[in-house]
Amino acid sequence: MSKRMKVVLSITAIVILVITGMLVWFVTRYHRTSSKRMVDKYEGTIEAVKSTVDQDGDGIDDQTDILESGLEYIDTQPKYKSAYYAGGYSNDEYGVCTDVVANALLGAGYDLYELVSKDIEENPEDYPINVPDPNIDFRRVKNLKVYFDHTAISLTLDPRDIDEWQGGDIVVFERHIGLVSDRRNKDGVCYVIHHANPYQTRYEQDVLENFGQKIIGHYRISE
Repeated sequence: MSKRMKVVLSITAIVILVITGMLVWFVTRYHRTSSKRMVDKYEGTIEAVKSTVDQDGDGIDDQTDILESGLEYIDTQPKYKSAYYAGGYSNDEYGVCTDVVANALLGAGYDLYELVSKDIEENPEDYPINVPDPNIDFRRVKNLKVYFDHTAISLTLDPRDIDEWQGGDIVVFERHIGLVSDRRNKDGVCYVIHHANPYQTRYEQDVLENFGQKIIGHYRISE
């Protein structure tokens, strides 16, 4: 074998190894998604909102309870996969964006499985549904948008109205939903706690202004 051929084979082997490594990294990256919290970079003072309601009677107000429950959920580092579950709530290590919100509210005493189903029954004309299915209806962004329009407090859609965004709020994009963080970037814009795809590096990210989808809803569950 000529020296030139050996060089070509060596380079080819290196290229194959690099490509293989990149493919392995790309496919398995979501298994290493970090629940480590973002640093609060805002130096101003914005007083945290507390709810006057404690839905589950655990001594923690709803606003705080929703945020803490959402953080507890993402701390389990769920992997991203859309699937159907009998009983509605995912019962394995997988989930999607709506599961962050559903589990956050469940931990504060709000069962979206039951609540959304009831609202669909009472207001069927408002929902883009042909045949209701409680197991999946509350895990659809478009349905949650309608439900929160009916039941929650609607707030500003402008991320730069920084005083109006609080940890424990819910933000709805065109095809995505997340929980508003209590931590902020240097401009005071809140981070978002969410689960958008299998390739996120963190569940808490600075994407409120630049997620790539229009914000169409911003809600607070109780006063």
